[in-house]
Amino acid sequence: MSLSGMGGGLDEGLDQEPPIWAIFGDLMTGLVGVFVLLLVWSLGFQLELSQTLKRETQLREVAEQRRQALEAALAEPLASGRVTLRDGRIGISGSVLFSLNSAELQPEGRALLHSLRAPLQVYLIDSDQLLMVSGFTDDLPIQQGNLHFSDNWELSAQRALTVTRALIDEGMPPNRVFAAAFGAQQPVAANTDSDSRSQNRRVEMAPVPMVKRAASAPAPLSSAAAL
Repeated sequence: MSLSGMGGGLDEGLDQEPPIWAIFGDLMTGLVGVFVLLLVWSLGFQLELSQTLKRETQLREVAEQRRQALEAALAEPLASGRVTLRDGRIGISGSVLFSLNSAELQPEGRALLHSLRAPLQVYLIDSDQLLMVSGFTDDLPIQQGNLHFSDNWELSAQRALTVTRALIDEGMPPNRVFAAAFGAQQPVAANTDSDSRSQNRRVEMAPVPMVKRAASAPAPLSSAAAL
């Protein structure tokens, strides 16, 4: 056999293309692999979504139980008018808690705070919030010669502190509650008569977000170290 003949045979063997079924098989294998990956990802996503929805449903159920417990504790005082509820703020009439120009808690007011402490505490801890206790007065100035308070700011501050301490005495964790004073500012009714002024003499309790300390923030100095 001549070299030219042999060369022609080799060229024919090298130029031969792979069969079409082999190419089709490789393509189908690749498509199946992609389909399997998409299926696994879809199943994983659906499982994660299902777990997330389940957790959110459980959180909503717990929040609803907290709300119902708080509403149950507020139902009777709300119906009697001793307590109001506006935009999430619980307002207690000053006449229920204190006598006029006094910061000494009355028995009726202490009993009311006793009934509210437990559901409030559960709500605050579960929602990781603080309770701000705010004191308010009417616009009438403190009478001269008053031996206890120089002005409405001082009266409202002392009333807020009295309620705060009463809640702590009832079992509220001290790190969950604090006092604030507003004096005659932010009235809920015009100070035009005795009825409207009585509405402004009040104490409000409102949940507020807890401030989170940054992980990198240095710890505060103790009193000994500060000295």
